[in-house]
Amino acid sequence: MSGFDKDWLALREPADQAARHAGLVDDLAHYLAGRQEARILDIGCGTGSTWRSLGGRLPGAVYWQLLDYDPLLLEEAERRIGANGRVGFRRHDLNDIDGLPLEGVDVVTASALFDLCSERFCEAIADRLASARRGLYAALNYDGIMRWTLPHPLDEPMVDLFNRHQRTDKGFGPALGPDVTACLARQFAARGFGVRIGESPWRMDAGSTALQVELLNGLRRPLLEMSELSEETVAGWLEYRLSAIGEPGSSCLVGHTDLLALPV
Repeated sequence: MSGFDKDWLALREPADQAARHAGLVDDLAHYLAGRQEARILDIGCGTGSTWRSLGGRLPGAVYWQLLDYDPLLLEEAERRIGANGRVGFRRHDLNDIDGLPLEGVDVVTASALFDLCSERFCEAIADRLASARRGLYAALNYDGIMRWTLPHPLDEPMVDLFNRHQRTDKGFGPALGPDVTACLARQFAARGFGVRIGESPWRMDAGSTALQVELLNGLRRPLLEMSELSEETVAGWLEYRLSAIGEPGSSCLVGHTDLLALPV
């Protein structure tokens, strides 16, 4: 799977960093602290945001392997990270779960990935990591919540339509969208892992205007693809939401959840 835009990834990265559940990051750091050289495999790495978010919060001796299918994103990740003897890069199609390079890896990480995946994909990754006794840190999974402090009568129907679109195929089978964290928790708990979940919402105000604008503009196509509202209705709602960004007291919350599943 490929197709994520590096500019969008750069725009959302500060919000992602601020949103990560600190307690789960601390738990991950504690889990890795006892290893002489911990190893992390970051799947769907994009431009390396997980490495940038966690690198300074984990024990010093951590080797990262960053994996993505999109060569342009991998190239951008290498450019942004620069020469670093503890970071490697690899192209790999995540539909080939059996081929994931897990040798020596302690934990697999992923950010804003699993909500694009199907139940079958989650079952397969749980089987693969359980057989190898590797942990999973899956952060920033969209949970179906979008709320604005300045409401509009169509907010709820629009979010419902978007959530339905989130459950369409994104390259890994019919996506679980907002249901993915519950699925991952169920799959890993059934395989004997200790599972913790924490909320990691985006909280956006006037300081994140550009992100809000891009988010709203990105909703247009999914909403129209659901074919239940006219183009004029969708455009009117988006016009209102865009104009409300700069209003006093205006803010937006987009819900996410993080999950840490560790072998016990």
